[in-house]
Amino acid sequence: MKTTHLIAGLALGLLASSPLFAAEKTLRIGIEAAYPPFAYKTPDGNIAGFDYDIGNALCAEMKVECKWTEQEYDGLIPSLKVKKIDAALSSITITEERKKSVDFTHKYYFTGARLAMKEGSQVDDQYEALKGKRIGVQRATTTDRYVTAVLVPKGVEVVRYTTNEEIFMDMASGRLDGVFADTIPLQLGFLESDKGKGFAFVGPELKDPKFVGEGAGIAVRKGNTELVGELNKAIDAIRANGEYQKIQAKYFKTDIYGD
Repeated sequence: MKTTHLIAGLALGLLASSPLFAAEKTLRIGIEAAYPPFAYKTPDGNIAGFDYDIGNALCAEMKVECKWTEQEYDGLIPSLKVKKIDAALSSITITEERKKSVDFTHKYYFTGARLAMKEGSQVDDQYEALKGKRIGVQRATTTDRYVTAVLVPKGVEVVRYTTNEEIFMDMASGRLDGVFADTIPLQLGFLESDKGKGFAFVGPELKDPKFVGEGAGIAVRKGNTELVGELNKAIDAIRANGEYQKIQAKYFKTDIYGD
C-alpha cells in the first residue's frame, strides 16, 4: 500500500512540475518586444507581431495559456536556465553553439542576413571596402557573431546595441556607416520606413549555416524533450491547418518558412 501511494505521489509530482500539465496549464514564454515586425509594442503598450501571434496560436493548439514575459534579447537564454520562463520565442536562430546551452524546436521561419548602407555604396563579397567603417549590430545575435569573426579582422569598427531600433535611429542620424542584421526585419523595420529613406541593401545576403544557423526556433531548457515534442507537434499542426499561413499573411508578402 505504501509503495502504491509512493508511486502515485511521484507521478502526480512529475505532472505538476511539467508546464504542460500544471494545474493552471500555463506556458511561460519570454520575448523581446523590440524587433518589428516579429515583436513590438503597440501604442497602448501591448505586445504584437509575428512571433507573438505564433506563440499564442501554439498555446491554443496545445490547450495551454500563454504567459508572456518581456525582456531584453540577450537575457532570454539565461532566464531559461534559471527557470524564470519555460520557453523563449523571439526569433532565436538555431545554431550549434546555442544548442550547447538550450534545446530547440525545429524552425518556424528562416531568414538570412544583410548589410544596409547609404544608397550607392559599393562593397564586394569580401567586404574589404568596410575597413574603418562603423557597423551596427544587435548584441548576442548571429550577426554579432558574424561581424566579430569576419569583419573585425578586416578593420571594421563594430558598434553593439541592445535593440535594432537603437541601431536604426543611429543609422538615420548618421552615427553609423552601416547595419548588419537579419534581412526581413532590416527591410521591413528600417528600409521600408521613413527612417530608412536613402538607405539600401549592399553586398550579398549571408546564408552560411555556420552563422545564420537552421532558422528561427523556440528555445527550451536543456533536456526538456517533452516540451520540445509538444511544441514541434503544434508547429506542424498550425502549418497543416492554415493558421500559420493566416498569421504570416498579416505581416509578410512572401513565405518566410523557407525550404
